[in-house]
Amino acid sequence: MSFPISAGLLDAVVLSVLEMEDAYGYRITQQVRSKLNVSESTLYPVLRRLEKNGDLTVYDRAFDGRNRRYYAITPMGRQQLAEYRRDWHQYRNGIEALLFAGGKKE
Repeated sequence: MSFPISAGLLDAVVLSVLEMEDAYGYRITQQVRSKLNVSESTLYPVLRRLEKNGDLTVYDRAFDGRNRRYYAITPMGRQQLAEYRRDWHQYRNGIEALLFAGGKKE
């Protein structure tokens, strides 16, 4: 069974990937897809949205005779990621309390 993935969750996941190191789009896509079932075409709009919001910066670096576009998390993006993590913790705890409450004997 698969649960829907919200835009906020995708934003949080992409920011988490970039918290570790700057990366180009295809690499980000592969890292996210290794854990979540999302299409490659789903992630490029996420990157553009995060850049537009000021959470990411973009720069080009030469690679094998062509430019590769890299994404880097900004200080504002790190703040947003911290907020997403707080929200996720509350969300997860609430969902787990509901999902597993039926199995507890009082």
